[in-house]
Amino acid sequence: MHQESNSATPLQEIFDVLILNGEVFDGSGSPSVKQDIAIKGDKIVKIGDLNTLSAIEVIDAQGLVVSPGFIDVHTHDDLEVLRNPVMMNKISQGVTSVIIGNCGISASPYVANATPVDPINLLGQKDEFAYPELNDFIEAFNNIRPNLNVAALVGHISLRAQVMKDLDKGASESEIKQMVDLLNLALSQGAKGLSTGLAYHNANAAPTSEVQALVSTLAPYNAIYTTHLRTEFDGIIGALDEAFSLGKQGKVPVIVSHLKCAGKNNWGRSSEVLQHISQARENQAISCDCYPYNASSSTLDLSQVTDDFEIFITWSETHPEKSGQLLANIAAQWQVSLIEAARKLQPAGAVYHCMLEDDVRQIMQAPYSMIGSDGLPCDPHPHPRLWGTFPRVLGHYSRDHQTLALAQAIHKMTGLSATEFKLKQRGFIREGYFADIVLFNANTIKDQASFTEPFLVSEGIEKVWVNGQLTYYANEILKNSKGAGRFLAHEN
Repeated sequence: MHQESNSATPLQEIFDVLILNGEVFDGSGSPSVKQDIAIKGDKIVKIGDLNTLSAIEVIDAQGLVVSPGFIDVHTHDDLEVLRNPVMMNKISQGVTSVIIGNCGISASPYVANATPVDPINLLGQKDEFAYPELNDFIEAFNNIRPNLNVAALVGHISLRAQVMKDLDKGASESEIKQMVDLLNLALSQGAKGLSTGLAYHNANAAPTSEVQALVSTLAPYNAIYTTHLRTEFDGIIGALDEAFSLGKQGKVPVIVSHLKCAGKNNWGRSSEVLQHISQARENQAISCDCYPYNASSSTLDLSQVTDDFEIFITWSETHPEKSGQLLANIAAQWQVSLIEAARKLQPAGAVYHCMLEDDVRQIMQAPYSMIGSDGLPCDPHPHPRLWGTFPRVLGHYSRDHQTLALAQAIHKMTGLSATEFKLKQRGFIREGYFADIVLFNANTIKDQASFTEPFLVSEGIEKVWVNGQLTYYANEILKNSKGAGRFLAHEN
C-alpha cells in the first residue's frame, strides 16, 4: 500500500499525504468518484487527478473506499475520552469525532458530592466528576489530547443534580434560574446545545415548562435540542409531540435520540412513527439518530422489566457476580419474580432485546436518521454497539442486506451528522475541510463484536486519519506522543 515519495522538481509543492486511486464517497450521499486526495497539515488541500504530485507519503488506495471520518452522534464518552484517550473502541471503527452529553447526562457542568445519581452513574465514578464549567472539561481535554474530536451537549439531568436536592419533583423557579445560568455559561463556552433524558426517573418529574425554560436559552446561540423521549414505548407519539413543541417554541432544531419502537406492544409501529415525524418536519427542523441493533442498553429500569423479551444484566453493584446473565435466569436461581430480582440487583445495568428488526431497518432508512452508537464504555460487559456500530451498518446492513446504498450509509455517519450538529468543515471530503478520513474495504468490512464477545475489533478498516494525522493502521493505534483530537466548540 505504501510507495516511495515521488521525485519533486525544486518548485513543486510537496504534500504530507497523497491518497491515490480510491473510490471517494464525499459524505453528501452522492455516488463515489475515483479520484485522489492531497493532505497538508490538518486539511484536505487538493482533490482530483493528482498522481503527478509529490508527497512525503503516497498511498495507493486501489480497491478501497475513501470516506470522511465517521461521526458518532450519540455517545456517553464524556469521561472515557479523558480516562482512555487512545479510544480504540471508536478509532478502530473509523470514528474520528464524537458527540458527548447525550440523554440528559453530561460530565459538565457537574460535580458529584456523593455517588452520582442514576443515570449519571453510567459515565463514571464520583471522583471523576470534577468539571463545574465546560471550560474545566475543555482544559482537561486539551491537556490529555485524545485520539478523536469531541463536541459536547449539556445534560438536563446533570443540571438538575447540580442544583436540586429532590429530583422526584419539578424544579422551583429559583432552581430553574440556576439551571438556565449554568446552561448559558456552558453555551458561551462552546456547548452544542441541550440534551434531555425525560424517560429516566430523575428527569421524569420535570414538567414540560421546566424543559421549555432551558430550551428557550438555546436560540441566541444557534444551538440544538436533543432528547431521549419521555417514552419510547406505547406513548411515543405524545412524547414526540412534546419534543416538537419544545423545539418549535424555542425556535431550535430537534434531534430525537436513538429513535425506536420499544416494547412488544410497539412492534411494527415504525411506519406510523416515521410518518408522524415527516409531517412535523414540514414545519420545523427535526432529525434523529439510531443504532443498528434490535436491543437497547441502559441502567436496569424497573419500569422496563417484563417477560416479553430477554433482559441481559451487564453489571450490578450489589451482586457483581450476576453480570453476564439473563434476568430471568437470575430470578429462577433466587426463586423470586423478575421485578424482585431486578430490585435486588440495583443499581445495575442491562441490555433489553426490546425491538423488532423490521422497525430498526425502517428507521435506519429514514432520510433524516443518523447513526450513533449509544455505547456505554463503563459497562463490564457492554452492548456490542460500543465496538461494532459503524462497520455493522456498512457490512451487515449496506453490503449484506442492502438496507442502505453504501453512499447513503456513509452520508448518515458523516455529512448528515456534521450538518445536523453544525460541525464546521467536518463530515465531507472537500478542499479546505479538516482531514478526518477513513480508508476501508467495502468487501470485507464487518463488525466482530457480539453479545457474548463485545470487545472484538471490527474487520476492514485499513487506515484512519484525524486532523491529518495517521492514527490507526493495520488494526493498531499508532503511538503518537499526543492524539490529534480537538474539542469542537460550537460557533454561533
